[in-house]
Amino acid sequence: MPDEKRKTHTSSEVKRRYNAKAYGAVTAMLPKELVTAFKAKCAETGVSQASVVKAAIERFLAE
Repeated sequence: MPDEKRKTHTSSEVKRRYNAKAYGAVTAMLPKELVTAFKAKCAETGVSQASVVKAAIERFLAE
């Protein structure tokens, strides 16, 4: 039986470090009904939640 490759956490750790260096986080506490509707609409349209928030922030900054 061939040896299986050992799984390591190196790749995940490298990605985590890069993301911490290159990205920031925005957190908002919103009513559950609004969050549920938002997540459902994103899933229904196949759009990522992050892309919707990013587009909204970009529009706001362009004003």
